[in-house]
Amino acid sequence: MLRAGALLALGGAAAPLTGCDLLDRDADPTPGPDPLTPLLDEALRLAAGHRDAAAAHPALAGLLTPIAEAHGAHAAELARVIGVPPPSAPAAATPAPAGDPAAARAALRERERAGRETATRACAAAPAERAALLASIVAARATHVEALK
Repeated sequence: MLRAGALLALGGAAAPLTGCDLLDRDADPTPGPDPLTPLLDEALRLAAGHRDAAAAHPALAGLLTPIAEAHGAHAAELARVIGVPPPSAPAAATPAPAGDPAAARAALRERERAGRETATRACAAAPAERAALLASIVAARATHVEALK
């Protein structure tokens, strides 16, 4: 009777281990980067690009500074969702367009348009708990495209 109880106890304890990863550690895939990381990097580049263009073209600072701040807020929220610390230094941007303010606005508008497309693709592929954030980023970037006309 004691042997049957012991075997039952061992069998009951061993059964949960058969599906446990403790016995098969080699099969653990290494998680890759979060799919939102490129969107975070892009938000940082866009923010830096608008700040740099505002510095190069002071007449545009009233328009470009709030857009840069919006991208900075998006970057902070994306970092929170991904689970990484918010960036302490601004990302390097592509150089601010030289020449007149109209050329700078056109270049920034094209960057925003490309960023909107990136965010749209990320939103379509995202799980539901991330879709609202990504949709708001898409909407903001669409608004930025219009504001830069």
